[in-house]
Amino acid sequence: MTYDLYIGDRTFSSWSLRGWMMLEKFGLSFNTHLVGLYTGTMAHDLAPLAPARLVPVLRTPEGDVVTETMAMAETLAERHPEAQMWPGDAVARSKARSLCAEMATGFHALRTACPMQLEHVWDGFQPDQAVLRDLERIQTLWAWAGGGDVSETDWLFGRYSLADVFYAPVAARIVGYDLPVSDGARAYCDRVVEDPAFRAWRAEGLQKTYDPHPYPMDLQKRAWPV
Repeated sequence: MTYDLYIGDRTFSSWSLRGWMMLEKFGLSFNTHLVGLYTGTMAHDLAPLAPARLVPVLRTPEGDVVTETMAMAETLAERHPEAQMWPGDAVARSKARSLCAEMATGFHALRTACPMQLEHVWDGFQPDQAVLRDLERIQTLWAWAGGGDVSETDWLFGRYSLADVFYAPVAARIVGYDLPVSDGARAYCDRVVEDPAFRAWRAEGLQKTYDPHPYPMDLQKRAWPV
């Protein structure tokens, strides 16, 4: 049973990262197809997957098309209960779904000001008040998930779940813009970007260079933490 996953550029496509991680981290068989997100061919590339218009897109082994990462998450969890993609405890599971839903619809200030990029760390980025409010809310949710400081557990709900998939691009933004968060939240972010699957995704993305850069900033760059 092999899925087909259609993604955008790994270095910049946060939603594609979510789609890829939910397959990769839970050991599901899939083939990856790169869509021309920055080359102007996305509409053409996705035409056979109508009505899909954005990445990622999942095609099941039966040929059914699934759009939107929340739908992909629920579809995969339903089809593969053995993968335990959601927390086993009912209360934790409802919390995890709440976190994912808020991630899918919220944090617009953070997304706008800090597009995900995995090339380097922007040195000296100054978040505005709207971004700081988003960061505060994210840390509140992470603490709620773990019943305290997120640094006290390996992942948001003890073991890796779809909640960690959905917040991986947030962790990447916090690292990539060196955003101010608590020590516990930063430890969680470091754990996310140091995960072997995340590192493999980033390494693959860095094989491609961009000139001009899709999201330029008038700031100095520091090396991505290793």
